[in-house]
Amino acid sequence: MDELIKTIIQFRDERSWKQFHDPKDLALSISLESSELLELFQWKNSQQAIDQNYSDMRDEIADILIYTLTLAHDLNVDVKDAILQKINKNAEKYPIANSKGSSQKYTALNE
Repeated sequence: MDELIKTIIQFRDERSWKQFHDPKDLALSISLESSELLELFQWKNSQQAIDQNYSDMRDEIADILIYTLTLAHDLNVDVKDAILQKINKNAEKYPIANSKGSSQKYTALNE
């Protein structure tokens, strides 16, 4: 992961793009790229969208991850640690006994 982030930051810095990459704009870019990914699914079922747009989906997912990893780097967020902590929080909110096979939000599971 560190090598990947280093490559992303090097690419950005070689082009002097850090000036455009403040946290707000990176967060906006994540949202915009996510919307572009969603657009590939519009008016299709999941399999049709994948069959017709797989290559574009790969690119949009890459864009989302690039912006996300750049934001994490700039905010000094350890991505691995953040993910593991979030999984632990989710495990508390969604115990297996209550949530297995359910799509309900944790607030509904614990009623």
